[in-house]
Amino acid sequence: MGGIAKFRSIVLDTADPKGLAEFYANLLGWPITSVEDDWVVVSDGGSPMRLAFQLAPDHRPPTWPHPEVPQQLHLDVTVEDMDEAEAQAIKMGAVKHEHQPSEEDDFRVFLDPAGHPFCLCVD
Repeated sequence: MGGIAKFRSIVLDTADPKGLAEFYANLLGWPITSVEDDWVVVSDGGSPMRLAFQLAPDHRPPTWPHPEVPQQLHLDVTVEDMDEAEAQAIKMGAVKHEHQPSEEDDFRVFLDPAGHPFCLCVD
């Protein structure tokens, strides 16, 4: 069954759109495809899926798992070598979250430079 719309973007609020776009461009290996004053986009170039980062000067990072500031959303990305991916993500500016709910170590939770949670997942 066809929908009435096609997926376009996931948009993350941040006080630094260019900086956060650079982080995800490095994490995913996607180029930055559009830069405006308050809006930056990264895309793999082959699909309509893209990540966009919009200026939100008063952005407050989520405090997940504590409910004070809700998680809002998180991204899951697959990796082949969890330990190597973790080291690289941290080198790029990610922070490993203190809360690691995976009992099997099949995913690990991190915070991007703006404080949004994302998970590295074993494929």
